[in-house]
Amino acid sequence: MIEGKTIAVVVPAYNEESQIGMVIETMPYFVDRIIIVNDCSTDNTSQIVKEHINKCEKRNIPAIEPIEDNKYNHAEIAALKRDKEEIKHFIDSSIWNENSTDRIVLIEQTNNGGVGAAIARGYKWCKDQSIDCSAVMAGDAQMDPAELESLCLPVINDNIDYVKGNRLIHRSAWIVIPKIRFFGNSILSILTKLASGYWHVSDTQTGYTAISLNALKSIRIYDIYKSYGMPNDMLVKLNIAFCTLKEIEIKPVYNVGEQSKMKVAKVIPTVSWLLVKSFFKRLWLKYLFKDFHPLFLLYHLSFILFGFSIPFFISIVNKIFIPNQVIVSNNLIAFIFLLITSIQFFLFAMWMDIQDNERLYKS
Repeated sequence: MIEGKTIAVVVPAYNEESQIGMVIETMPYFVDRIIIVNDCSTDNTSQIVKEHINKCEKRNIPAIEPIEDNKYNHAEIAALKRDKEEIKHFIDSSIWNENSTDRIVLIEQTNNGGVGAAIARGYKWCKDQSIDCSAVMAGDAQMDPAELESLCLPVINDNIDYVKGNRLIHRSAWIVIPKIRFFGNSILSILTKLASGYWHVSDTQTGYTAISLNALKSIRIYDIYKSYGMPNDMLVKLNIAFCTLKEIEIKPVYNVGEQSKMKVAKVIPTVSWLLVKSFFKRLWLKYLFKDFHPLFLLYHLSFILFGFSIPFFISIVNKIFIPNQVIVSNNLIAFIFLLITSIQFFLFAMWMDIQDNERLYKS
């Protein structure tokens, strides 16, 4: 615990037999529960975790206080019922040591769902147990446990909903982070700013995070993107729910025996398409259905006008490359007018977007 608040760490693990022991053994003492989610590993990850469970300490966490059933609490009871029923939306899994006081909890997935699915299942356990602050650390020991407290403190003391580690602002970032990773992270970070509305976030791909119980209750965690686009999708969902965000400087950690399973060339196109869809989802849910904002119209007008400019552009290009063809001045004027107006609308909408979401980013 930290200042009387319960802390849990979700550890997604897939074939981490060489690293998972290090993650468990170096976990800070203030962590009340270590939730290992074994994502259908084919190696000895599960057995190693079980060996640590057999010799781990016992630790109690506060029991969940029942909600009084009266006419004023109908909404709370309905939400609680929904929370219990949502387990059907997750990949089938079993808790190896359910209902125990073990500090380590092992959740076994029956199918390999991806890192996002494993984290979501861990979050589900934390929400069901009303854990005040739930962090995520990778099963490959690529996150320094000494930095965990700095991620949890804003959630505990400042009521921040979501805290992300930021490796890119560390002075060693350009030296330590592999160049292809740095390049891929930069591209996805730019797209994530636009899609999520968190315009000041920079290291969008780090998985070293801490989240409040309030934030877990505000989003559909079973709907979190199941693969490597999970951190990006998470930001979009949190922004739609008006959750606050803070970034904390952390060290980039490599060469501790980890073996990356992420293929950058495959991840960038997949996550980019996810972010395009998420951008429009955020606009419709947050700025039309939840609370109408003019930026909804400006963004869409920008895209519509840009679409109208394309036929004029094609016509102009054809005239340029076909001999003895004269460019029609009306086509050129229409193209320039539509393009400039589209860009202006887009920039105005972006400016409004930045201003509206300024309140959610905490420095």
